[in-house]
Amino acid sequence: MTRSAVCKRKTLETRVTVELNLDGVGLSKVDTGHPFLDHMLETFSKHSRIDLNVRAETLKTPSVHHLVEDVALTLGEALDKALADRRGIRRFGFASIPMDDALAEVSIDLSGRPYLHVESLPMGVVEGFDSTLMEHFLRSLAQTGRFTIHVPRVYGRDLHHVFEALFKALAVAFREASRLEPGLKDEVPSTKGVL
Repeated sequence: MTRSAVCKRKTLETRVTVELNLDGVGLSKVDTGHPFLDHMLETFSKHSRIDLNVRAETLKTPSVHHLVEDVALTLGEALDKALADRRGIRRFGFASIPMDDALAEVSIDLSGRPYLHVESLPMGVVEGFDSTLMEHFLRSLAQTGRFTIHVPRVYGRDLHHVFEALFKALAVAFREASRLEPGLKDEVPSTKGVL
C-alpha cells in the first residue's frame, strides 16, 4: 500500500503545494519563502522519515500568519490523505526530545479527532516566527490532519532550540503513531472499527 499524497491550497493570500510519502527516508525540498519555517519543516521531515516537498508563496502583501496557517492546513490534509482509513497503524506516539537547554514532549493520537493542547509555550520571536504562530501551526495541522496533539511540557532559554525541539518531538511522535504495526495488518486500531 502506498502511503503518499499531494495536496494543494490556493486562497487570495497564498498558494501552497505539499507532496509527501509517509514511508520515505526523510528527504525534503521546502521553499515557503520563510527561512525559519523551511528549517522547521525540514526538521519535521528528517525526524519523521517522511519524504516531504513543500512549495508556498504569498500572493498579496506578505503575511507570515497566513503563510504559516495555510502551510499547516495543507500539510495536515496531506498527512490525513496519506493515512487513508488508518488501517494497520500504531495510532499513538510519544516523544521527549532535548536540544541543549530546551526540552519538548509531544503525544499524538491519530484518532480522527482534531484537538490541540499546549502547556505553557515560552513566549518570544525567532526569525519572524513567534510563539503564537507556533501554536497556530500546530492547531491548523491537527485540524486538517484529524489528530490530537498534546504538548504537556516544553521549556528552554533559547527559543530557537525550544521550537526546534518541539518540531523534532512532533516528528518522532508522528513517526511512531503512523508506523505500520505488523500484527494489526488491516485492522483499524479502534474499538469502534473506524478512525
